[in-house]
Amino acid sequence: MPQCLRPMDESPVLRFVLVAIALAFLGIVVGLPVVAVFVEALRKGFSAYTDGIMDPFALSAIRLTLLVAAIAVPFNLVFGVAASWAITKFEFTGKRLLTTLIDLPFSVSPVISGMIYVLLFGVHSALGAWLIDNGVEILFAVPGLVIATIFVTFPFVVRAVEPVLAGLDRSQEDAAASLGAGPFTIFRRIVLPPLLLPLSSGALLSFARAIGEFGAIVIVAGNIPLRSQTAAVYVLGEVESENRLGASAISIVMVALAFSLLLLVDWLQNRNRKEAA
Repeated sequence: MPQCLRPMDESPVLRFVLVAIALAFLGIVVGLPVVAVFVEALRKGFSAYTDGIMDPFALSAIRLTLLVAAIAVPFNLVFGVAASWAITKFEFTGKRLLTTLIDLPFSVSPVISGMIYVLLFGVHSALGAWLIDNGVEILFAVPGLVIATIFVTFPFVVRAVEPVLAGLDRSQEDAAASLGAGPFTIFRRIVLPPLLLPLSSGALLSFARAIGEFGAIVIVAGNIPLRSQTAAVYVLGEVESENRLGASAISIVMVALAFSLLLLVDWLQNRNRKEAA
């Protein structure tokens, strides 16, 4: 009787074709644009490239981008653990709605979220007028940038942590509780250790997404240099000013940072899979 083929017994020709299609697609969609950015940034030499990076407005935009991401990620970690715990451990009214809302940033344009915050915190809204009267700045300031960034990045931690929490053996928690351990001790000693790698992966993905956010940021930032201009908005301004070298220089920095974070995420996920096996 003929033996059934295993999943890895496909024809070598089929494997070659599929790999070639994947590589060709990535080469056209990702590789060529990245190469074009590098060529443009180094077109006038390395010194001109470093001058583009060291521009005070460029450095300010990079610092603000990293600051906003660094503030948003801890909020995402707290929400991610809380939401994942609620979804996996409890049954409650509105659970399906919560899981749907968590995925909302993946399907809604960030520009729409930015517009929503402008309507909510703008001078023409009751809340926005009250905040301004009391000296609280949301739009065109760091708080607005952070809120908009959190909206587009919070699902990453939830989706990284939720499968791990769902797969944990509840018997260990019950045994610890029967021995007198409190909720905090159970979480710290039993639940948290398996979550460290997924939390790290989710945080890094959230950070990488945050530093590249443009749609929501450009609406709430106001593109004010040295105040509310992030790296992505700065690049747009340089492109509109026909300074392609300056735009490319900052783009390389942000692409390199995001790519490094994604490599680290891939390493953490591989390590997590090995430990789970």
